[in-house]
Amino acid sequence: MTDLEGIEPTPEQRAALAAHRPDGPMIALNLNRYRERAAYPPGTPDGDVSGREAYLRYGIVAVQAVTQAGGRILWATDGRQLAVGSAADFYDEVVAVWYPSRAAFLTLDDFPGFREAVELHRRAAIAKASVLICDAGPEPILSSPWG
Repeated sequence: MTDLEGIEPTPEQRAALAAHRPDGPMIALNLNRYRERAAYPPGTPDGDVSGREAYLRYGIVAVQAVTQAGGRILWATDGRQLAVGSAADFYDEVVAVWYPSRAAFLTLDDFPGFREAVELHRRAAIAKASVLICDAGPEPILSSPWG
């Protein structure tokens, strides 16, 4: 296991996402578990913060990148209690982000400052993350097959 496994996509995961056809609207369901204290590199100014606070620093740039990619944050909430599963399955936060396409999602790294925010703030913040790619409709809304 690498230091970034469970935090960032592997090259194989990125390639599979780019190769998925047909390319169409998607929702990235982000599951985040934060470090109690951010793990910034030694000497980072203002680095003595919680993992959640470090993630919010990343989020300032991430929201701009998502918007530029044509995406939209649909829903975000805190995890409160695990009803099914083991302690390893618990996440502190769930965020649903709609994108017009997988190709749009893959442009996030092109936004000025995004990669730097990932490498500094997101890596300091996250203990574990999962991102599930889900099919979505053409409009940025959450929907249900049950009405």
